[in-house]
Amino acid sequence: MTVFKQLFALTISAVLFVSAGATRAQEAPDVLVKRISQDVLDAAKADKDIQGGNRKKVLDLVEVKILPYVNFQHMTALAAGRFWREATPEQQKALTNEFRSLLVYTYSGAISQIRDQKLEFKPLVFGDSPDEALVRSQVVQQRGDPIQLNYRLEKLPGGWKIYDVNVLGAWLVETYKGNFSAEISRGGMDGLIQALAEKNKKLAANAQKNSK
Repeated sequence: MTVFKQLFALTISAVLFVSAGATRAQEAPDVLVKRISQDVLDAAKADKDIQGGNRKKVLDLVEVKILPYVNFQHMTALAAGRFWREATPEQQKALTNEFRSLLVYTYSGAISQIRDQKLEFKPLVFGDSPDEALVRSQVVQQRGDPIQLNYRLEKLPGGWKIYDVNVLGAWLVETYKGNFSAEISRGGMDGLIQALAEKNKKLAANAQKNSK
C-alpha cells in the first residue's frame, strides 16, 4: 500500500471512529440503557459458556458491554458520602477501583442466569435538571413476578452515564452507604479499602476456579 493510501485509510478510520462516538454521545438515556441491556441479553443467550457459569466470559462481557457506560467515581462518592470529601485523591482512586471490582464480581453472577428473560421499559423520567434522568424497566420471566430494574443517569460531555441502579426497590448506592460507613468507623478509609480488596481477592479466586 502506498503512503497516500495508508494516509487515506487512516483518515477514513478516524472519521468513522469520531462519527460513532458522536452518535453514542447523542443517545437519549433510555435508548442507551435499552441498547446495552439488549446487547447483554443477546450475548448471554447466544453463549453456552456464559450460561454454564464461565465467570471469565461473563466478566469480559461486563467489561466490554456495560462498564464504559457507568460513572464509578460518582457512584463511589455517593456511597462514601461525607467521607469521600475527607479522603485523599489516592484513597479516592483506590476506593473507586475496589468498589468497581466488587460490583463487577457481585452482579456479573446474574448474567449467567439469563435464559429466556425479556425486558420491558416504562416512559423516561427526567429530574429537576435535564442532565438527570431515570430509566425504569423490568425483567419479565416465564416464572415468577417481574423484577424491577431502574437506572439513574447523568449527562456528561461524553454522553449519558449510569451512576446508580435500583433492583426490587433498593438503590445500590444506599445499600452500600451503611456498609461503607461502618467499615470506616472501624478502620478509617484505609480500612474500608483493605476490606474491599480482601473481598475482591476471594471473588477473583472463585471466578478463576469457575472458569476452569
